[in-house]
Amino acid sequence: MAGLLKSAFGLGSSDPARNAPRGGDEAVKAGAETPREPGKSKAMTSASKLGSAQRVPVAVTGQVQSRRSPAKESELKPLDEDAEMTEDEPVTMPSTSVAGCQMTLEDFEVGRPLGNGKFGRVYLARTRQHKYIVALKVLRKSQLEKNGVEHQLRREIEIQTHLVHKNILRMYGYFWDEKRIYLILEFAPGGELYKRLTGRGRFSEHETARYILEMARALDYCHQKHVIHRDIKPENLLLGLNGELKIADFGWSVHAPSLRRDTFCGTLDYLPPEMVDVKGYDEKVDLWSLGVLCYEFLSGDPPFDAPGKKATFKRISRVDLRFPEYFSAGARDLIEKLLVKDPKQRMSLQEVVKHPWIVRKANPPVDDTPAKRT
Repeated sequence: MAGLLKSAFGLGSSDPARNAPRGGDEAVKAGAETPREPGKSKAMTSASKLGSAQRVPVAVTGQVQSRRSPAKESELKPLDEDAEMTEDEPVTMPSTSVAGCQMTLEDFEVGRPLGNGKFGRVYLARTRQHKYIVALKVLRKSQLEKNGVEHQLRREIEIQTHLVHKNILRMYGYFWDEKRIYLILEFAPGGELYKRLTGRGRFSEHETARYILEMARALDYCHQKHVIHRDIKPENLLLGLNGELKIADFGWSVHAPSLRRDTFCGTLDYLPPEMVDVKGYDEKVDLWSLGVLCYEFLSGDPPFDAPGKKATFKRISRVDLRFPEYFSAGARDLIEKLLVKDPKQRMSLQEVVKHPWIVRKANPPVDDTPAKRT
C-alpha cells in the first residue's frame, strides 16, 4: 500500500505506533486520560449550546458519488465509545506538531458529536487555553488506508490550510496519534446548507442570489490560487454565524497550476459535459457546478435529474435544460449562461458577480420566508 501519508501522519507498516503492543483490538484519547462523558462537564455544557449540527464529509476516491441513495446515517456516539476500540485499548497522546499546530488532544475539551462521516466523526470542541470553539474532525487511519485515500487526504489538507476566505471553512491545523488523524476546523454554527434546503424545499430568489454571489467570490479566490474544487454541491456547504455560506469539503479539489486535468470525479448530478464525455477539463467545471447549484437552490432538485446514471449522463451531455414556470427571466438567464456545453463559452465568475439578477436580488435583505414547492 502506498504510504503517502507516512511522513506526515505516521502511516506505514514501519511506524512504531502501529506496531506497538495493544491490549485489544470525518475518535480519541488514551487510557486513563480518556475523558468520560465529556458533554457533562461544566465547560462543555455551555459550549455545546453553540450552533446546530454540521457534517464535514470526506469524498471517496475513484468513484462518482450518487446523491439519490444516501447511506443511512449511523447513530452518533460520544468520543470514548468508538465502535472499533475496546475498553482497555491504549492510545498514546500525539507528540508531533505539524502545519504550525503545536496542539495535542489534551489541549481540547471535546463535546458533543456534530456528525458522522465515512472515515470518522466530527465533534464540537474548545481549546483549553483560549476557550476557542472549533470543530474537531477525527479520521480513523485504518479506514483511510483501507479505502486508499491517503493521498487524497494529504492533498485536501495541503489545499484547505492555505485557503483564507470568509466563504471558505478554515482548517487551522492537524495532528495525529497511532490510530487517528485530527483536523482542527472552523466551527460553522449555522450547520449544513443541505439540511436547510431540504427542510425548506427550495430557496427564495433573494437567498439564492446571495449564496451564489458568495460562492462565485469563493471560487474566484480558489481559481486565483490555481485550485479547482470539482465537487460543488449543497452537501459540501455550511453556514456561518451570520448565515454566510462556507465551502467546507475539499476532498476532490486539486491544485493545478496548469488548470488542466482529466480525472473523472465528483457527484453525478453536478458532473459537467466534458467529464461525462470523457474529455480533459479545467477550472470551468466549477462554473458548470455553480449553474447546477443555482438551479437546485431555486427548485429543490438538480436540473438533469433522471432515473439512472445513463439517463442522467445523456441529459447532461445534451444540456437538456428545462425550467419550472416560476423561474424568473433573470434567474434563467444566469443559469443558461453557466450551463453551456462549451466550457470556453460559460459565463466567468467575475461576470456572475456583476450579473443583473445577482446585483438586484443579492443586495436586499435575505427573504427567509420558506418558499413552497409546487
